[in-house]
Amino acid sequence: MTASTPRAALILPGGGARGAYQVGVAKALAEYLPGPASPFPIIAGVSAGGINAAVLASHAADLAHGAARLERFWGNFRCDHIYRTGWFHNLGTGLHWLAAMTLGGLGVANPKSLLDNAPLGELLARELRTDGITENIASGRLEALLITASGYSTSQAVTFFQGREDIREWALYRRAGRRTRIGPDHLLASAALPLLFPARRIGREYFGDGGMRHTTPLSPPIHMGADRLVIIGTRDAAQDPEPPACPDYPSLGEIGGYLLDVIFMDYLTNDLARLRRINRTLSLMTEEQRRRTELRPIESVLIQPSRDVREIATRHMHRIPASVKTLLRGIGAWGPGRLPSYLLFEAEFCRELIDLGYTDGLAAKDEVLAVMGD
Repeated sequence: MTASTPRAALILPGGGARGAYQVGVAKALAEYLPGPASPFPIIAGVSAGGINAAVLASHAADLAHGAARLERFWGNFRCDHIYRTGWFHNLGTGLHWLAAMTLGGLGVANPKSLLDNAPLGELLARELRTDGITENIASGRLEALLITASGYSTSQAVTFFQGREDIREWALYRRAGRRTRIGPDHLLASAALPLLFPARRIGREYFGDGGMRHTTPLSPPIHMGADRLVIIGTRDAAQDPEPPACPDYPSLGEIGGYLLDVIFMDYLTNDLARLRRINRTLSLMTEEQRRRTELRPIESVLIQPSRDVREIATRHMHRIPASVKTLLRGIGAWGPGRLPSYLLFEAEFCRELIDLGYTDGLAAKDEVLAVMGD
């Protein structure tokens, strides 16, 4: 492709178990976008969205097949496929946190996380077709796969990318792009939800969830030349109503769920609003003025849940293993709210989100086709 050739990017932000929604949307996209090859030469993901992105990139030759493979995974998940749920392990984790806080770390190593996602690492090592990513780049079906994680030492949003040889690394303020061969470690680093899952070491630095520092999530694919963006969010657009009375003081778990909402969706919506302001400004300029700015108009569509995912999660919360419920109660996170919906990797919840994503994806057909130019 030349620099002037239109490029479409699929952008998949994080959302923990809410990532199942993206699978349903991808399934719908495969039904009406030209195929069978993926029409997205650039695929970018963060956290759970990064895992979805890697699978779709590995099956870029057949978008429908990639979506079907994701549906099989998500539609059969249990929490113990993602993190350890045994009583012995989780009781030990709770006692470890208690001892560390009570003794001030004396004689007790600092705990790394509330939950251990080693089972997810084993699943990725067993099932991810990294060779497929390489093959699709070599064949020209895929230009780049981008996975973003947050560096704890450098305080940077680092976008690890695997792509065409002519794509250069970059370094901007608090943002960097590093060429690599994407593997399970990069996906685990990007999905290391703060405090919930352990950070992952890559090279000389530990990395956590990409959403923490990814304040401009649209910039990496745009940096690579994308001018058509299809974004699949994991939170509905409705504003929460004002409470009828002053609620109880927010628990640690409620604050944690609030912060996850911020890092997964607020940065994205703010960046999207900025992009649309730039588009409006460019539309008021002459062609000569636009050339001087070195900016270009970017078409975009955001597909997001038409229903409140928290309400769906509330009906399935009883499926979370008892040992995990106990840990969540300990930090005030059990009950209707944000945090359980990020950890509810249970098939029944995931299937309902896949169905919702499929319905919303079909409803967005005209908008998607308009952005894609079809």
